[in-house]
Amino acid sequence: MQNPQFRKSFGIVQTKRRSTITIGKEVRKFLHLADEGDVFEMIVEDGRIVLDLKKLIPADQSWYWSAEWQAAERESREDYAAGRSKTYENVNDFIKYLMQADRDAD
Repeated sequence: MQNPQFRKSFGIVQTKRRSTITIGKEVRKFLHLADEGDVFEMIVEDGRIVLDLKKLIPADQSWYWSAEWQAAERESREDYAAGRSKTYENVNDFIKYLMQADRDAD
């Protein structure tokens, strides 16, 4: 994540026909931008134009990025890193384990 106070000049740009501004190759490389298709929010702040890069998430994938799901992902990674996981030789052994755990829960 970039420091919000970080500032670096990449020169001066001029608007072209239809008020188009080109983001130069050096800036795109520095910010890891695609040649086309990136989406920005345009903000006017203290007399300046600020382009804030946005990453759009397809609607059918939004569940994955919910706070609840991301918390569960972090918990899962922590459990795995702490050795709180099991490996099974095959799917049948895994199913047997699940069935036994279900019986033990009753």
